[in-house]
Amino acid sequence: MLFLGIRPPILNGPMHPRPLVALLDGRDCTVEMPILKDVATVAFCDAQSTQEIHEKVLNEAVAALLYHTITLSRDDLEKFKGLRVIVRIGSGFDNVDIKAAAELGIAVCNVPAASVEETADTSLCLILNLYRRVTWLHQALREGTRASSVEQIREVASGAARIRGETLGIIGLGRVGQAVALRAKAFGFGVIFYDPYLPDGVERSLGLQRMATLQDLLIHSDCVSLHCSLNEHNHHLINDFTIKQMRQGAFLVNTSRGGLVDEKALAQALKEARIRGAALDVHETEPFRYRQPSEELREQGLPDGGVPVAQHGGRHRSPRAQRSRLQVRECDVPA
Repeated sequence: MLFLGIRPPILNGPMHPRPLVALLDGRDCTVEMPILKDVATVAFCDAQSTQEIHEKVLNEAVAALLYHTITLSRDDLEKFKGLRVIVRIGSGFDNVDIKAAAELGIAVCNVPAASVEETADTSLCLILNLYRRVTWLHQALREGTRASSVEQIREVASGAARIRGETLGIIGLGRVGQAVALRAKAFGFGVIFYDPYLPDGVERSLGLQRMATLQDLLIHSDCVSLHCSLNEHNHHLINDFTIKQMRQGAFLVNTSRGGLVDEKALAQALKEARIRGAALDVHETEPFRYRQPSEELREQGLPDGGVPVAQHGGRHRSPRAQRSRLQVRECDVPA
């Protein structure tokens, strides 16, 4: 049988007495090594691109594990001569060209249950921070502001808002989205969501209100929180056009993927006060370079301290990180 551009199937029996498994964008193999040491050779590459991966790995690796800091395009995948499976240690797999991998006969798997609780907790922390302005109050105290009178306290806490009765709009009601919704309801939020991929009836089982369109959600939300994967259809889902559909003075939170938000459009909306505030745990370009707060924000045309930002760390906790790596054994193959 002739395979054009597709790797031939694995024949019965082992391909190699010691297959090579590579951790592409990390150097810590303490979790993988005890599990695989008797059946495979484990190599760590600590690479940011395939140009940094040793030729032996490119020629011999049959399996590759990766986080989110390396991207595998078609050209990158074609460099691997014997690769059979890619495991993304996490839920998203937008850094792998799924279509090209399928055409090359490489299975791509992920760990969809990884970091659900941690990401949901971080999302809610960011939401609460925007409403209660803890970051700004802390910064004012560090800068020497001493509020003693009622008027001074009111001025320092200017912008803090009551949470109960506000409407939280969730875009993408997957595992994390549902976890955020349940947490938000406990704080008194009314929760609505938009997710065209979920079957009818999910909203009833969770006690939420479903919006038929993205525009409906944006119009009715006091705070919008993103919890969808990134693909070719939703890149810059939040852009100048969709921001203008949001309520005047709404909040925006993104703990999902940086490419969902057009950061220049967001900066302009914040500058014009069309959006009251935003909190970002993910960024379109990572690792995020945060040189100096004043310099970074002034380049975007924003006042100092206008946006709480983090470094894609909202999903991390040491024991959890090990659990997600252990769950690689039970990973899913995305449809």
